[in-house]
This record gives sequence, C-alpha cells and structure tokens, in this order.
Amino acid sequence: FQVAIDFTASNGDPRNSCSLHYIHPYQPNEYLKALVAVGEICQDYDSDKMFPAFGFGARIPPEYKVSHDFAINFNEDNPECAGIQGVVEAYQSCLPKLQLYGPTNIAPIIQKVAKSASEETNTKEASQYFILLILTDGVITDMADTREAIVHASHLPMSVIIVGVGNADFSDMQMLDGDDGILRSPKGEPVLRDIVQFVPFRNFKHVS
Repeated sequence: FQVAIDFTASNGDPRNSCSLHYIHPYQPNEYLKALVAVGEICQDYDSDKMFPAFGFGARIPPEYKVSHDFAINFNEDNPECAGIQGVVEAYQSCLPKLQLYGPTNIAPIIQKVAKSASEETNTKEASQYFILLILTDGVITDMADTREAIVHASHLPMSVIIVGVGNADFSDMQMLDGDDGILRSPKGEPVLRDIVQFVPFRNFKHVS
C-alpha cells in the first residue's frame, strides 16, 4: 500500500484556514480524513504495515525544485512510514517545509509504483500486489501521460485508488475510472483491466 498526496498551490496556503491542507489544532483536514478513511481499510491487507508515502506538485528543500514524486519523509532511499499514523506524522511535519506549487502531474507517481510492480513480476514468486492511493484536489494537467501510465500499469500487479478532496470539478477523474467505457492511451491502446477507482470524498465524508 503506497500513498501519494497532492501539494499543488490550488489547495490554498496551508496557513490559511480555507486551505485543504490547513493543519487545524483540533480536527483533521480533508486530506487527513481521506487518508485515514481509506488507509485504515487498506492497511489490513499489508503484511508489514510499512507504507511508502510520496508527495507531488511542490517545491521541496533544499533546492526548492518542483518534484512530482518526492518522499514526504524526505528520505528517498526509504520512503516508508510506520502505519497510517506514520504517514499522518510525516505529512504534518513535511507540510511547513514545502512550497505548494504545480502543475498537477500524477503520471510520475503512477510510473514510480509501476516500476516496483514490474520488478515484482520479474521475481519467481510475484507474490506482491501494489495499491497506490492518490489524494488530489482536482484537475490533473498531464492527462495524456496519465492515461498512458495507467494503460501500462494495467498489465502489472497494481491498482490505483484516486480520492478527490474538496469541491473541484472531477469529471476528468471519472474518465480515468473507466466505468463508463474503456480507458485508452492517447495512441488508442485499451487498458488490459480497469485498475482505477475514483471516489469524490465529499460524497462520503459524512457517512460512517
């Protein structure tokens, strides 16, 4: 189970209480609510409870270059966090160090997990299945590359859950989900299987 969090500027300045990334002293923001809601279910399928957690769309220290697949614990060699609580803590501690930026590119993070999944298919056991949870506030900018990445990933032992946080227009995401028809790459190649599930968090945040 791996997590990727959207740190683009469209989320709003984390110091502002209107921001989707606002760290409130007494209650979790929408990103944390969505992370915990999905993560607490998915973690039961993960044997070691160590979860690689990434961010995208921010300028990161020390050089403040934009990255679309950085480890939120800033340890590129070991991006794993201990349990969902470990991901929550890494998120809270990295947030003040980032500059929220853009664009919203999710193909790099899908490709990163696909690389791990493809290495797994080359082992004799192929005993691991990869779930990537992407938390994002909306419209993605690299749609063609993302479709390409999903079509490639559909041949691998992996699935992608995209949770839309906030109130943006998520119609693009519905297309990636492929429930209304077969998702194709820009070259017209169809997905081998429907590996994307898109969920708008606003539809579910008040249910048990």
